[in-house]
Amino acid sequence: MSDNLALVDRELLPLLDRLGPAALDGTLLDAARAERAGPPGMVDKLPVETVARHIPGMPGDPEVRVLVSRPKAVSSAPMPAILHIHGGGFVMGTADRFLPLLRKWADDLNCVVISVDYRLSPETPFPGPLDDCYAALVWSVANAAALDIDAGRIGVAGESAGGGLAAGLALLVRQRSGPRLAFQNLQYPMLDDRTGPDSPRNPVTGDYVWTREMNVFGWQSFLGTAPGAKGISPFAAPARAGDLSDLPPAYIGVGTLDLFLDEDVNYALRMIRARVPVELDIFPGAFHAFELEPRAGVTRRSMARRTEAMRRAMARED
Repeated sequence: MSDNLALVDRELLPLLDRLGPAALDGTLLDAARAERAGPPGMVDKLPVETVARHIPGMPGDPEVRVLVSRPKAVSSAPMPAILHIHGGGFVMGTADRFLPLLRKWADDLNCVVISVDYRLSPETPFPGPLDDCYAALVWSVANAAALDIDAGRIGVAGESAGGGLAAGLALLVRQRSGPRLAFQNLQYPMLDDRTGPDSPRNPVTGDYVWTREMNVFGWQSFLGTAPGAKGISPFAAPARAGDLSDLPPAYIGVGTLDLFLDEDVNYALRMIRARVPVELDIFPGAFHAFELEPRAGVTRRSMARRTEAMRRAMARED
């Protein structure tokens, strides 16, 4: 690990000192959830309003809480929208925690952002969390007029496990022939349950923030069975999908030291071969969740690239 530390972007080193050793299991989960439960206390003055809504879940499921952020200024035409799915290894995190980012997107991109507080695992294993995300998409389309959004310009975005759920949602929408997604914006998505201590090792990935051992715990919690087993649904682990054609245009961003580097690059290449438009950014010296250091140059570059990808994807085609 000391050799890999030399590969870390120097501006990210203070973040590693603040976070300390990476570990997560059943005994540490409650504390990890509490730490990541709410917004980080940041108060902005953006001209954006955010409201919490409880919307119908899928048949037989409970209601789903969503946060809807929208510009306060009245739009002369329906706005594009982003369905956001937060990260947290399937086992932690909240939509509230991402509010500063979501509100900035709403302001910068003049769009509506709908973030899903999906049920967490292990209490709710697959397909429950994905069903919650699908229910939010269906609700967004059904209520497009009331939300003042263009139902033809709704894309999905997510980080880590949220990126994996976003990719799974794109596959699910394709199978069900709708609702249509305009794009998928995936930040270091968690795509392959087979990535763990026994998988072929990239010697520079998985040392920081999210390790192979943590990945096994996250997938075990989400799947309700041992990761790597036969018969895992591609809607749970999108890397398992045999066919990636006819998916929405994709943006994927990941760091060179991230555990998910190999699976993300492979997924991007497979989509490219399936004739899906793909933009892939790889950030040197960046580990998982490196944006927790917002002042680092690599974070600013990543945020700008990701935002511009969504801006282009949501542009109206006249």
